[in-house]
Amino acid sequence: MYNFLRGKGIVLNEPSVVAIDKNTNSILAVGNQARKMVGRTPGNIIALRPLKDGVIADFQVTEAMLKYFLSQLKLKGLFAKPRILICCPTNITSVEQNAIRDAAIKCGGKKVFMEAEPKVAAIGAGMDIYQPSGNMVIDIGGGTSDIAVLSMGDIVTSASIKVAGDKFDMEILQYIKREYKLLIGDRTAEEIKINIGTVFPGARNEEMDIRGRDLVTGLPRTITIKSAEVERALREPISEVVQAAKNVLERTPPELSADIIDKGIILTGGGALLNGIDKLLAEELKVPVHVAENPMDCVANGTGILLESIDKIQGRKLV
Repeated sequence: MYNFLRGKGIVLNEPSVVAIDKNTNSILAVGNQARKMVGRTPGNIIALRPLKDGVIADFQVTEAMLKYFLSQLKLKGLFAKPRILICCPTNITSVEQNAIRDAAIKCGGKKVFMEAEPKVAAIGAGMDIYQPSGNMVIDIGGGTSDIAVLSMGDIVTSASIKVAGDKFDMEILQYIKREYKLLIGDRTAEEIKINIGTVFPGARNEEMDIRGRDLVTGLPRTITIKSAEVERALREPISEVVQAAKNVLERTPPELSADIIDKGIILTGGGALLNGIDKLLAEELKVPVHVAENPMDCVANGTGILLESIDKIQGRKLV
């Protein structure tokens, strides 16, 4: 969860995790504090993500989380009820849009605007999407991967799939469970992905010791996993991202396709940092692929750029 404050830039960057006491139904921690509790809590406390696959999975917890993040900004006076711009996947339904908008209003938003995530990511990556020219962006976040071709300030063709960072972590976890009969947590799976993970065969040759619970004996055990194994574990979900990108390119008008060949595709989101993903996409799509500068911040920065001109666009529907 990023918060971008007009005139100040990114002022808050915390994970969308909430820790709840099931006995009292009260919220114990939000953001970084709650993330530290994932997989390490007693039975009465659960650490959960109220936003799943880019949409709200738990309305009440999402509302409480947004209230907490807004309170951290310490807004006063005229800014106590701010105008809010929220990014969402391209395939979001009107019901899901309304749920997000209602949650933002209930947590203190004066007026809520919504915009498609790949469009905002492209703006944040420095792409000039307002010219009559084709621009393609692949935004790989935590819950969804959004692919879009943009021209004249709007989306021409797009796709959104529920395969992204969280799915990659789950595939690594399942691989280790299947191959080594070892149970690890979500955080360990994420550390493996970041530290030794790759999606391009031979691009990385590292290894890492990991600890977990042996499913046979029930006792703690340490194993060593290599980059090549992570590549095998991620092969299937990555192929889904590649296929989605191919589908978008197949539906793109030929003149815009020519522009994309010249400019290349821009990768944004945390998934853009996955080792070898730019090489793999370039090889599969036959188009140059470039990782944006600070890819994790592209959506937040793009939101800020749009926020600066919100007075000009608030009269029209953004999504």
